[in-house]
Amino acid sequence: MSLELDDEYLDLESAEDFLDYFQIDYDPAMVKVNRLHILQRFHNFLIQAGLNPTDPDNERGTDYRDCLQRAYDSFVGSDAATEKVLKVYRMGEPSVVNIPVSAIEVTRR
Repeated sequence: MSLELDDEYLDLESAEDFLDYFQIDYDPAMVKVNRLHILQRFHNFLIQAGLNPTDPDNERGTDYRDCLQRAYDSFVGSDAATEKVLKVYRMGEPSVVNIPVSAIEVTRR
């Protein structure tokens, strides 16, 4: 496999585009449900590895592929709520606040 991280890489938009580009076999139904989560985890793995996603350094192609493979694999047999990649899944449960009626004031102008 020849990986050239050039202008073609910078034009990739969807999770499927990235998976196809890096020649990673994937389940389209699983990717359809988790595409944003996979891309966010891919980005997180690139940052953790000290790789700049927009750096067209050809020698890093296999590192990028490995990060994407790990990101995809983390959702095989799991789901977004379990993996908690996006901030919305890491937020605490909404809390209930009770406001007594006596605390409500009505002002008229």
